[in-house]
Amino acid sequence: MAPAAPSSPASPGRLALYLDLIRWDRPAGWLLLLWPTLSALWIAADGWPGWHLALVFTAGTVLMRSAGCCVNDVADREFDRHVKRTAQRPVTRGAVGVKEALAVGAVLALVAFALVLTTSAPAILLSFAALAVTLLYPYAKRVVNMPQAVLGVAFSFGIPMAFAAAQGGSDWGLQAVADAVPWQAWALLASNLFWVLAYDTEYAMVDRDDDLRIGMKTSAITLGRFDVAAVMGFYAAYLLSWAWLGRSLGLGAWFLAGIAVAAAQAAWHYTLIRDRSRDRCFRAFRANHWLGFAVFAGTALDLALR
Repeated sequence: MAPAAPSSPASPGRLALYLDLIRWDRPAGWLLLLWPTLSALWIAADGWPGWHLALVFTAGTVLMRSAGCCVNDVADREFDRHVKRTAQRPVTRGAVGVKEALAVGAVLALVAFALVLTTSAPAILLSFAALAVTLLYPYAKRVVNMPQAVLGVAFSFGIPMAFAAAQGGSDWGLQAVADAVPWQAWALLASNLFWVLAYDTEYAMVDRDDDLRIGMKTSAITLGRFDVAAVMGFYAAYLLSWAWLGRSLGLGAWFLAGIAVAAAQAAWHYTLIRDRSRDRCFRAFRANHWLGFAVFAGTALDLALR
């Protein structure tokens, strides 16, 4: 009997591999990017930003997170084969080739860029910086002791882009970006970085033993026995600074109620991670999108009820 022909790029079997490659069945990843981006978009637009910007930033977030998964899996393919949780990823097990995965990522990034082209000149300029950080992160894990900080910048770049899209115009140049993106937007990015440090350290705690064995650098390894205390400190820094910035931007009681709900979730996370169980740390990580949703819901409700 002749061997079965390989699946074509358009076949249902190939599509399933691509969906696995971009983690389509695990939406928590793109939700972690979406909620702070939409919070910033609502703030920048002083309420409902309109269907165009809402759809552009929602679809763009999903697309860029998916493209980032392609790049990350290619960069980490030799490491992932030694980690139980990642050993069966399509690129790692050889089901999807390196060039093929990069081509999928490039197509997704180009579609996202096409969406950005419908917004403003400052947002387009910032998209190049966002792409650079996204490409840099997978390799930061080899040289930076806290690569989660690099991820934090990548996962937070939608914030200044949202301001640029909502408040920018057709002028190009650094001055146009400065005019469209106020200092509060950059401060919100810095604040959101602490949230990324919190949840990605929880994520790194899941793989700490494997990462130590293969020589990967992560915040969970760098922080050592202070990991749980650091995670709670990151949550506190994020929520307190985001609350202060929100108040400085005119947000009120409903916004603070969202922050309070998020703080209650952070406290619950402590009960999950304090014993450093792999399963419970992973559960805490996966639940973080609800914390981000609480902040967004409070922001949107506050602006709607003014």
